[in-house]
Formats: sequence, C-alpha cells, structure tokens
Amino acid sequence: MPSNTAAVLTAVKTPFEIKEHPYPEPKDHEVVVRARALALNPADWAQQAFGPAFFLGMTLPCVVGGDVAGDVEQVGAKVEGIRPGDRVAGLSTAAFQHHVLLPDHMLTPIPDALSYEQASVLPLTLSTAVKALFHPDYLGMRVPAAAGPRAEPTGETVLIWGASTSVGSSAIQLAVAAGYEVITTASPGNFARAKRLGASAVFDYNSPTVKEDLVAAFRGKRTAGAVPNAGLDFSVYPAVIDACAVVVASVPGKKFLACTMARPNLDELPEGVEGKFVDVLRPDTELAYKIYREYLPAALADGSFVAEPKAQVIGKGLEAIQGGLDQFQSKVLSATKLVVTL
Repeated sequence: MPSNTAAVLTAVKTPFEIKEHPYPEPKDHEVVVRARALALNPADWAQQAFGPAFFLGMTLPCVVGGDVAGDVEQVGAKVEGIRPGDRVAGLSTAAFQHHVLLPDHMLTPIPDALSYEQASVLPLTLSTAVKALFHPDYLGMRVPAAAGPRAEPTGETVLIWGASTSVGSSAIQLAVAAGYEVITTASPGNFARAKRLGASAVFDYNSPTVKEDLVAAFRGKRTAGAVPNAGLDFSVYPAVIDACAVVVASVPGKKFLACTMARPNLDELPEGVEGKFVDVLRPDTELAYKIYREYLPAALADGSFVAEPKAQVIGKGLEAIQGGLDQFQSKVLSATKLVVTL
C-alpha cells in the first residue's frame, strides 16, 4: 500500500504535526486523489483554534482541511465517469494530506487550462453558495442547466452581499447561470470584478447610504431572497443582515436570508422575513451532484464559470499550512484565497 503523510491536529491551539498517516481506502462512491494544491479556509483555522468545543462530532487527533485539487489515483467500485489520472477538484473533510478521500458527488473534473492552484479555491465556498441559493431549505432557486446556453431569465433578482469573497464570487456566477439578476456589494476597487462575474449592479458596502441605495435599486423588482455574506469581519454581520432584510422586505418575492457566516437573530428581522444559517452541502447528494458533476465540468471548460477568487500561493508542502492559517487572525483578504502546493 502506498505511504501517506498528513498534517495532523493533535490538540486545540497547537501546531500541526507532519507525520505518517494511513492511506485512505475508497468505498463504493469514493475517490482517492493525489493532492497537488490545497486552499485554506477560515473554517480550517477555526477547527484548530476551537476544536470539538465548537465543531460537534470532531475528535482529536484528526486531519482537517476542505479544498483540494489533484489527480485521481483510485476509484470506488460504483464511481462512474471518473477514472485514475483525471484532474479534479473537490471537497474533503480531511484534505491536509498527500492522498485525499473524496465522495464522488463532491468533486468535478477540471480542464487542462485550469491550474491545480486556481481550481483548489472552489470547493468549500462553492458548496456554501450552492446550498444557500438552491437548497429548498434556503432560497430554493432554480438550478443552472447541465449544459447549453444560459437559462432564460426568471424575472427575479437576488441580493448577494460581498462580491469579493470566495462565497460571493461563486454565488454571483451560479445565480446568473440559473437565470437570475444579481445585485451585489463590494468595495469600489472590486466593482469591475463583480460586474465581470455577472452582477448587474454593485454598491459600496461602506457607504452610509448603502441600505437606501439597495432598496432603491430593487424598487419595481421581484426578489429571490438574499445571501448576507461578509467574510471574516463578524462585527459587521448584524448590519449586513439588517440591510439585506430591509431590502427583501421592501419588494414582492422570497423574503428569506441565507446567512453564510453567522446565525440571524430572528427576533430582529422585519415582519415576514425569515433567515437561517447555511450548513454544509455534503449530505445533499443529489444537489451536489447536479452542480459538481453535471453543471461545472462544461462550465469550467467553456469559461462560463471561472474559479475565483485569485489563488495566492504562500508555500509548498504540508509544513506551509500553519503559516497560512495564522494569517486569518491578522490579515484581511479581499478577492484572493491562500493556497499551498504539494
């Protein structure tokens, strides 16, 4: 059996230990991938910082990490359409190792023109966007078609806060592909990028009149709901949720907030507006398969969906992971995602 090495978390608030780790054995609907690039997420830092006290079901020692891109090594007996040697990106629960196990509904083939580094930025935040937009427990929007021309317009508009975040980047593209108009927020330096991703209008989230500006922009429209999403600055979340709630309350349509980073205080929402924290996509096999296996391969190949934000490679090897996660405590990232190569 091949050898394997992992960055193992042995205790909360302690550095990872780089050590030998069992090589994963794929079950029927699983794939083993030789990792070439790992993207880092705030959730990875939080698992190290807070451990089982915050993440129910987490036990130590363990391997954490979500985003991986690499080459398929082995496939389970019931995996279809994926073969050894294929280049893929996918979402794991234990990505910080050389050989990573992935469920076959949470990975997508990637075109040769897309680097492992750039592909690795997608899976976790893409999955959050998919759950927020399309799951019936959240906005319940129409899913983009597997192939062919862009969907016919639905006549509905969705508010996606935070265009320069990883979740926002994917959410804008997915909503537009499904036929929805997107209105979003960003800093002025990221306005052009948000428009390039498909947003019809972008507003400065730091403007003192942003709430009023958004209400005016939605006037005469029908809303599909809102995705309050604001990166790592939790202090702004109450104001973000309030602004999104006021906007969807002001027009006809879906009066629901799919909150990606904090649970909404339902008692503070306007009458008729509901909200819910977006949980993980992984158990939703059918929805994940529609995006990862049916929609994304062609969309990535023809450029109608792009892997965003930009990958920022910070080092090579599992040893580089710790330094990357440490940056989440002190550095505000905008329109970029930290990546380690292997």
